[in-house]
Amino acid sequence: MSDRNHMKLQFASRSENESFARVTVAAFVSQLDPTLDELTDIKTVVSEAVTNSIIHGYDNDPNGVVTITAEIEGDTVFIAVQDHGAGIEDLELAKQPLYTSKPELERSGMGFTIMENFMDEVEVTSEPGAGTSIRMKKRIESKKALFN
Repeated sequence: MSDRNHMKLQFASRSENESFARVTVAAFVSQLDPTLDELTDIKTVVSEAVTNSIIHGYDNDPNGVVTITAEIEGDTVFIAVQDHGAGIEDLELAKQPLYTSKPELERSGMGFTIMENFMDEVEVTSEPGAGTSIRMKKRIESKKALFN
């Protein structure tokens, strides 16, 4: 039997679906018995990635579709958040702390920085006019291991 497990979730690019996505991924990852901090980190990065897709990728158009895939392999979780929205013109600029293409929405510009700080690996690919994919990886230090 393989120790791999996976899920896929697709939903409309509506801001009210962000919490649904965050809780669903957290529930899936819970089988690894993560610490509260690890679970909070994962919920935060899913929130950031989904919010970016909705606000920047689809410009708040509720007709877009956001796709999340998550896979568990051993003690590691892989999460990908993908949209087929506007894409990112200048990826290096977009990754700069405090940069935001939507200052009128009072965005902090810290989304990618938060993802990079909370996950072990973050890879962003984007094509203008075709969308953005964010792939993240985190090793979970099971609570069981902490107490044994």
